[in-house]
Amino acid sequence: MKSIALFFLLLFSFSSCKKAEADLDMKVSAIKLPPKEASASNALYDKEKADINASEKEAPKNIEPKIIKEGNLRFQTNDLTATYTQIQNAVKSHNATIQNDTEGKDYGSVFRRLIIRVPSKNFDLFLKDISKGVAYFDNKEISSQDVTAEYIDIDARLKAKKVLENRYLELLKKANKVSEMLEIEAQLSSIREEIEAKEGQLNYMQNRVSFSTITIEFYKSIAEESGVTASYGMKIWTAIKSGFNSMSSLFINLLSIWPFIIILFAIGYFIRKRFKTKKI
Repeated sequence: MKSIALFFLLLFSFSSCKKAEADLDMKVSAIKLPPKEASASNALYDKEKADINASEKEAPKNIEPKIIKEGNLRFQTNDLTATYTQIQNAVKSHNATIQNDTEGKDYGSVFRRLIIRVPSKNFDLFLKDISKGVAYFDNKEISSQDVTAEYIDIDARLKAKKVLENRYLELLKKANKVSEMLEIEAQLSSIREEIEAKEGQLNYMQNRVSFSTITIEFYKSIAEESGVTASYGMKIWTAIKSGFNSMSSLFINLLSIWPFIIILFAIGYFIRKRFKTKKI
């Protein structure tokens, strides 16, 4: 009987200990540790990422598309001067500028190549004006590149960099130690370089969007004219020179094989002498 009572007493004590441990675990898990203090650089970096995301979200959905247009034309003309005058008139009418002007001569033709920057809004009208009187194009290539997404991304990053620059300037005002000032100024220098690079990219992209580039090459064939200008006397003189050159070439070739010629003459001489001896 005493054994049974002792067994129940031990069982009761064991269950009470288990319950106390469970209550202790629940209390410990309920305690929240204080978060670690983030460094200033990490905080600013996270803030910069947040600013970029916010700028991208704030970007208007109905932003004007950023399209880069380019053209490449090549055609034949009967009058280079008249065609150039026509293009000059179109340049003045549509507020365009001639960026490069090249003249040259190929085999059988003379050409002129122009690189023109024209406002994008006048691109189609400019092409229409310079195409007047052209029977067909040897080459006509028109391309359009949409850079809207890239423009928005660079613009958002530029705004975030400027916000970050202002925060570093505020920190610079509050800095007391020389080491802190030098570190902040180094960060500011790096940020300003990135800002200038982003502004350069945006300005370059906006310039290409605002002004389209058109390369125009027109040429005139001169193969028929060169045939007419050659006179009859010139043709005779050319034939005489050609014959003299051919004779000179033959003589030089004979000189290069003189040993074989001597051997042939020697063989012919002995054969002839032998035949004469037999006849006698």
